[in-house]
Amino acid sequence: MALSRFWSWMIAISALYIFYLLFVNRMYSLNGLVNGKQNDPVLVAEFPLAKFTQDTAFIAALNANKANGLVRTDTTYKLLENGIVELNIGKQAADGIFPTCKNTIMDIWLPLIGYLTFFCGLLNLLNDSNAIGKLAGVMAPFFGKIFPELPKGHPAYGFMTMNFAANFLGLDNAATPFGLKAMESMQETNTDKDRASNSQIMFLCLHAAGLTLIPTSIIGYRAAQHATNPADIMLPTIITSFIGTLAALIFVSIKQKINLVNLVVVSLVAGVSAIIALLLVYINKLDGIEKFHFTGNLSNGVLLFIILLVVGYSIYQEKIFKANQTNIFDSFVNGAKDGFTTGVRVLPYMVAMLVALSIFRNSTLMNIVMNGIGSSLGIFGVSQEIINAIPVAIMRPFSAGGARGFMLDAMKTYGPDSLTGQLSCLFQGAAETTFYVVALYFGSVNVKDARYTLSIMLLVDLVCVISGIFIATMYFK
Repeated sequence: MALSRFWSWMIAISALYIFYLLFVNRMYSLNGLVNGKQNDPVLVAEFPLAKFTQDTAFIAALNANKANGLVRTDTTYKLLENGIVELNIGKQAADGIFPTCKNTIMDIWLPLIGYLTFFCGLLNLLNDSNAIGKLAGVMAPFFGKIFPELPKGHPAYGFMTMNFAANFLGLDNAATPFGLKAMESMQETNTDKDRASNSQIMFLCLHAAGLTLIPTSIIGYRAAQHATNPADIMLPTIITSFIGTLAALIFVSIKQKINLVNLVVVSLVAGVSAIIALLLVYINKLDGIEKFHFTGNLSNGVLLFIILLVVGYSIYQEKIFKANQTNIFDSFVNGAKDGFTTGVRVLPYMVAMLVALSIFRNSTLMNIVMNGIGSSLGIFGVSQEIINAIPVAIMRPFSAGGARGFMLDAMKTYGPDSLTGQLSCLFQGAAETTFYVVALYFGSVNVKDARYTLSIMLLVDLVCVISGIFIATMYFK
């Protein structure tokens, strides 16, 4: 319900504000909002070539700058074949409505279909070989404490284990299929199919907290921007995401009245902490190139090992497949079909959320919010280096691509080794695209009432932002 209201009001307010800008001559054309692409020049005025002079262009540019409340220097002119001179100032914040619909399918949904098809095939091998049941049995002592409503040995335990492991290694593409299967599995025991269960909320909040050991993509972006030590972001990212995960566990447990003070939970948290600490000790002994090489091989090597383990165990248990009158390959293909079906089911939710975010960003309301927050932080003495990185933190819950753009821009503008550049990377690597995740996962099982999921996930995002600022300041200063 909260997500529905957010989506509806975001579109309504953004559209009304766009019409207001158009009415008071602070927006010249709506074409970009509908058909434009991200980073296209923003059209603010047009002149017949015969009447075009430097004075008229200067006045038009000055008025446009005043209307936008900014002093812009990125002004360009374009002479069209029909003798019209276009005055453009700035760049479009996001793709328009139609390009967003197209790109959601071409750039996000189709790749997701591929990931879902392959990994759901592997998951079916785990299921048909009875490996999911054994994995669930191993994790039952811990999951039984934080998912008290799920039956002992529930298949969702195995799917959640794979999801958390993939997130832990920075394998987002692999984590999504496991997570969607976990949600589907928990939906089978959900008594109110339209309303999120306690178990689904706990899982999604822990998933979104995104405990990450190896932020591979962030390290790659930093290397591309010629950072002195691209992997220096690893330790702050691990600590920040770990704090976020603990916060999610605590917040949801308080809401659901789950007692976390027990030997099983405390031991597992301590064990994970010890593993992270040992890996950090080893990784910090490596130089920049060695760190990048080791972390890349570790994450991809574990993924390859998981695939080998699944197929190898299936071969070992081939008699089970024969008893069920099937074989390993057919089992994989049947599971892959389920992945495609799941992808088709989530597409409308993806398009709806991303189009709403497109309208919101292109209405300039996002800039107003960011400027307001930056000004407020300045009053409390927050340094400008931190304020310059805040756009990434604000954008991250809405759009991974938008936040990535802000991150790259921050590194390009202020330098990858500046506090702003490093903090931007930390915000990008230690957080999740909250609204997209809620829409995707609950949409996959047709849950309409997310209850308090969104509020807790946003609170966890805030914890990660605050923690990230303190950790980056201490680590990099």
